[in-house]
Amino acid sequence: MNKYYFNPNMRVSGVVASVTGDVNGDKIPDIVYVTGYRESDVSIIQNMTLGIRDGATGVSVSIPLKENMGYDPTLFLGDFTGYGINDILISIPTGGSGGMTNDYIFSFVNNEARLLFDSEVFNQAYQYEVTYQDNYKVEILSKRNNTRYLIDLSLRDPGYLNEIYDTNGKLRSPVSGWVDPISGLYPIDFAFDDVYEIIAYQQIAGTYHADTLGTIQNRLKWNGYMFVLDYQDLAIYGSQG
Repeated sequence: MNKYYFNPNMRVSGVVASVTGDVNGDKIPDIVYVTGYRESDVSIIQNMTLGIRDGATGVSVSIPLKENMGYDPTLFLGDFTGYGINDILISIPTGGSGGMTNDYIFSFVNNEARLLFDSEVFNQAYQYEVTYQDNYKVEILSKRNNTRYLIDLSLRDPGYLNEIYDTNGKLRSPVSGWVDPISGLYPIDFAFDDVYEIIAYQQIAGTYHADTLGTIQNRLKWNGYMFVLDYQDLAIYGSQG
């Protein structure tokens, strides 16, 4: 009699995400997919690779990803450049406490892979300063576009404020926060013209990571060569009571 044993450390590999659509411009739907592997007792996926199977020829092409470890990736096909051909957006959650993601957009026109967006490059280019000020204020400086924002903390819990400010609203000592890397990259067709822009969300942290002060929202648009900042705003959370 044959006996089968379950190995709890067995490696499971294969396709972890897929979507169908024409990405090379020949009007025939292609299959876009992500492969990777994970140990059977964990949920993190390793060695993720983007794959494209030509709908006309059946030939597959693999595209390596710079950051290829994370959790269940998502794929989106849409025209980001205005050429009338689907580009490929892949987002990979990292599983960190800030909900950060690694994101890439590829063009595959005429079966040639071209990287249009890399979240690591974006994170390096979009830098901020988060500085607590007297009178229950926090100033956020966006260095990329030299824009300042001011958040009012006066409605926060008194216990929180008392740790940072004295009874006169003066800082007890200098306090700085920070802005996380991208925690979500979303395609939106603002003009309803079938060409997508992207919204990059970045969480603003105060005295500790879970002390979320708001979110920077960067709207990026393709200018023919690269994604550039089209619009930026800051969203804050309301207080109960």
